Amino acid sequence: MAEDYNGWKNRQTWNVSLWINNDEPLYRAAVEYVKERKAAGKTPTYSGFIRHEGLANERTPDNISYSGTRLDRKALDQMMLELA
Repeated sequence: MAEDYNGWKNRQTWNVSLWINNDEPLYRAAVEYVKERKAAGKTPTYSGFIRHEGLANERTPDNISYSGTRLDRKALDQMMLELA
């Protein structure tokens, strides 16, 4: 699958990743989620993080849905794994 938007599949995936990695409270929550899942012997996933944080019906400040259907979930799962 081609990565054609700043290294991501599309603008939506890039934007969600951008906010998770650059908004300090959101980043800290994501790192903590990943650490907790790994400590429990479970695989952290992007979808699990969104549910955990109650973001399923929320949008980034750029109006991109955290649960949008155009998001590249596999790429976001990988991004989550790399946080901690």
